Amino acid sequence: MTSDVLDLHAVRATPRRSPSAGRRSSALVLHACLIVIALAFVFPFVWMILTSFKTLPQLLHDPLSLLPDPATIDNYVRSWNSVSFPLAYWNSFYIAALTVIGTLVTSAMAAYGFARIPFKGSKVLFIVFLATQMIPKQVTLIPTYVVMSWLGWVDSHLSVIVPGMLVNPFAVFLMRQFILSLPVELEEAAMIDGAGRLRTFFSVILPNLRSGLGALAIIVALDAWNNFLLPLVLFNSSNLFTVPLLLSQFQGQYAGINYGLIMAASAVSTIPMLIVFVIAQRQILDSMASSGLGGK
Repeated sequence: MTSDVLDLHAVRATPRRSPSAGRRSSALVLHACLIVIALAFVFPFVWMILTSFKTLPQLLHDPLSLLPDPATIDNYVRSWNSVSFPLAYWNSFYIAALTVIGTLVTSAMAAYGFARIPFKGSKVLFIVFLATQMIPKQVTLIPTYVVMSWLGWVDSHLSVIVPGMLVNPFAVFLMRQFILSLPVELEEAAMIDGAGRLRTFFSVILPNLRSGLGALAIIVALDAWNNFLLPLVLFNSSNLFTVPLLLSQFQGQYAGINYGLIMAASAVSTIPMLIVFVIAQRQILDSMASSGLGGK
């Protein structure tokens, strides 16, 4: 009896680990893993920036050094003046801008049709259309070139802008998710007031898609800015080159073994879109969550 009482007191005296302490430990481990993963992703970009400030003698004698000694901005000056970066920036900017505007309009209208206008075979057609997202771009490269040649758009920016506007299954899927999250009563009220489908779309649906359209605009702009394969095949004239094409030309013709120049040119081509993404990443995440893509 006495031993049982002592054992009971011993059990009661043993400190128990609180659930909050366990959650804190799990959160600490999770954050540590995320920090390691983040450093692995950020390190190549940091290496690029630091290398862009290194001199050629340092790169030849001590290529594994992390910090530039001495630091110089000569690589940026030489890379900017060696090729027509301003023209390439303008080409990339207006191609991305037109692609974004066209994609927002066409994808929103197509998504509205799939989400709200019932017709026979709509679900099957949407699945087939969405399945084209899984086809590699390399597979459609030759047919795209043949079509562009037939239209007379080879060596023209139209060969990149128009397909970007009209063929974007992900954009249609994203806008459809946003439209499905809107209450049907908004459209019913508009139709009771005498609005047709077109007016309902532009007056009711489109204003309620602002957050989704903003996130989609950023995603499409990044994709259009970084597009390399299709312009490489379709553009022949150097005055039509975008920033990725000019960077590839610069690497092959001007930089040689001077990786400081290559990294400086890469930084010049990367930093603008990186700034846009960092500023707008919160809007992208919030839009994905509100559309239901960030959940289950």
